[in-house]
Amino acid sequence: MGPDALAATHSAPSVDVLVCGPATLLTRMTGKGILIGGQDCHPATAGAHTGDISADMLTDAGATHVITGHSERRTDHGETDGMIAAKTTAGWAAGLHVIVCIGESETQYRAGETLDVLKSQMDHSIPDGATADTATVAYEPIWAIGTGKVPSIAQISEVHDFIRMRLEQRFGPQIARSIRLLYGGSVKPTNAAEMFAVQNVDGALVGGASLKAADFGPIIEALDAS
Repeated sequence: MGPDALAATHSAPSVDVLVCGPATLLTRMTGKGILIGGQDCHPATAGAHTGDISADMLTDAGATHVITGHSERRTDHGETDGMIAAKTTAGWAAGLHVIVCIGESETQYRAGETLDVLKSQMDHSIPDGATADTATVAYEPIWAIGTGKVPSIAQISEVHDFIRMRLEQRFGPQIARSIRLLYGGSVKPTNAAEMFAVQNVDGALVGGASLKAADFGPIIEALDAS
């Protein structure tokens, strides 16, 4: 779904609509009435890193947000929690709002390790000083991304309650309760409303469904109505 079509179809939603596009297209996506973000950034603010995109470069292109720790970056590029924390800090230094992704593999899920994995990822991927103005946390179970498999509503609720609790332990209730929590993993028009009705689910990190107006539009409408 292109930004022009998105802006035309949903010109005045009461929710934030953010599109994190390829770095090569960011300048063409600005000025469409939607928020623009990068899909990743380099942890360094300067230096010889040919081919990488710095947080400052994203800002120059018109982005206001960036994703760090996406499961594909963790899996395909071997990114560690420490690297993700460094990227998050770099995003903050450039004035970007950072969406920090966490999530367990299918093996970890089946072994009952989900909450332990998420706790470790949160503790080491999210730097100290996070606030609602600088950070959002997105839970994306790796085994549910693009597979059609979706955790039960009870499981999503349990995980998001746990994430909120852990944020409260680290940052205090006032900050933790204002940080938005997103769910990502086979979010579709047919299940979005049910997910958004869950306490501590404040929105969605939408993958494949964001590529088609017929799918993405109803998801925005579902959140708008929740």
